[in-house]
Amino acid sequence: MSERLETSKSEPVTPKQGDDNIIFVGIKPFMNYVTGVVMQFQNKGQKEVIISARGKFISKAVDIAEVARRTFLKDENIRVKDIKISSEQFENKEGKRIFVSTIEISLVKE
Repeated sequence: MSERLETSKSEPVTPKQGDDNIIFVGIKPFMNYVTGVVMQFQNKGQKEVIISARGKFISKAVDIAEVARRTFLKDENIRVKDIKISSEQFENKEGKRIFVSTIEISLVKE
């Protein structure tokens, strides 16, 4: 899995070239992410948007996908194309190895 997900203020997000259709879920308010998803489909004309999160932000990512799809994009014929789950290994401050769960939700416009 990639190292481009946002989890905290201290860990920078570095999207790669061509990743402008990926929404990284983190500490910002819920509606900021919903607006981002809606803007990707409506203003930027994206055919696919990926909502990506890890750890405690996974449930927030699921809520973002559902609210965007069912409320703000209900006339756009958006469906969930794919859901990928994984885990990433890290060392915490004490040097202990920990695993963090990750999710990527792919939404597509039909």
